[in-house]
Amino acid sequence: MVRKKKITLSTTQIILLSFLVTILLGSVLLALPISSADGKAVPYLDALFTATTSTCVTGLVTLPTVSTWSVFGQIIILLLIQIGGLGLVTIMSGLMILLNRKMGIGDRMLIQDAFNLNTMSGLTQFVKNVLFGTLIIEGIGAFLYMLVFIPEFGIRGIWISVFNSVSAFCNAGIDIIAENSLCNYATNPLINIVTSALIILGGLGYIVWWDVIRVFKSRSLKNRKIFRHLTLHSKIAITVTAGLIFVGAVLIFAFEYANPLTIGNMSLFDKIQASFFQSITTRTAGFAALPQENLTNASAAVSVILMMIGGSPVGTAGGMKTVTIAVLVCSAFATIRNKNGATLFGRRISEESIKKAVAVVVMFLAICTASCVLLMATSDASAIDAVYETVSATATAGLSRNFTATLNTVGKLIIIVTMYFGRVGPISLAVALGSKNESQNVVSEPTENISIG
Repeated sequence: MVRKKKITLSTTQIILLSFLVTILLGSVLLALPISSADGKAVPYLDALFTATTSTCVTGLVTLPTVSTWSVFGQIIILLLIQIGGLGLVTIMSGLMILLNRKMGIGDRMLIQDAFNLNTMSGLTQFVKNVLFGTLIIEGIGAFLYMLVFIPEFGIRGIWISVFNSVSAFCNAGIDIIAENSLCNYATNPLINIVTSALIILGGLGYIVWWDVIRVFKSRSLKNRKIFRHLTLHSKIAITVTAGLIFVGAVLIFAFEYANPLTIGNMSLFDKIQASFFQSITTRTAGFAALPQENLTNASAAVSVILMMIGGSPVGTAGGMKTVTIAVLVCSAFATIRNKNGATLFGRRISEESIKKAVAVVVMFLAICTASCVLLMATSDASAIDAVYETVSATATAGLSRNFTATLNTVGKLIIIVTMYFGRVGPISLAVALGSKNESQNVVSEPTENISIG
């Protein structure tokens, strides 16, 4: 009797499949007539595209969200955004905790891989903190949004506020306000500040939250040297995030200052806040306060770079991540200066971290390049539009130069696959699809130097 070989999945493969199953289930629900605003079923490919962009918290849409979907459809989209932002593993773990079910070693390994954590200790409390913290921040964001949206939209303003708050915190960039996203609110300080705060908090990552709270609790407020006592991860994430936002805003302000199609006709204050919002939203958030197709080529290039870098690890943002880029840049400068090892803030960066950073960047660029070439080969797209679209999809940024709605069938499929790969993470994809670890081999290959550069 032949024994059937039992198929076992790694934790990474389970995470990949959880996103895929969520997307497929969401697409079926969105393809139902009840999900459409006019009661007629939306073509399945568009439903699949919407389910993917929602679950992958990207924000690219082939159909305008505000006018295409019914309240039921919008609820499905919001649930997909929340699941995509937190991860199905996190939500299921939260339900287990709520039902007082003990998490086994397999459940803990799933959570560890889902958040890319270095330890399995304190995972139950970590999940509780993530869910509770998310609920609190999204609730505050929704309340502040209501101050603007209820006077403007009446009772519907409550639903708009809740939807926008969840979407902003999860860095999804999908809204139900207007077909031109937040362009009508480009000069509204409250909307700009609330949306920016939600984007930044979601993009910084949960590890940074708890680290900052830990330091504030442990240090006397009389001692102002809070930053010194943060972990290296938090220092890098906060520093790089702040630097990218400021530098990005300055460059966009300079490049768009006289552009009448964007900020050229605004007051100085409005130009500044619009520039900062553009710099922040390109960090994988996807809300557009300025028409992206009207940006100068220089600003578009800056936006592409910011989208590629994205947010920080263990958060809701995508991209190659701030810490990844910081590690690579630091390693490169250490090599140029012929230093033995890379250091940041007085701490040596491990070789393992550098290797992971290289792997993430290589996989990200490989996915983005392949997607861009295929999109240009199968559609009538200019180089800047194709690059903008594919970088946005890979980094789950969600900004488009008004190109997504013009995609043909093949183009939609290309972007769907790109968004999925971009969300599950290049390194997770490589690990899940890879073979056994090379370290298991008994015989190691001989070493030989080669010329680089």
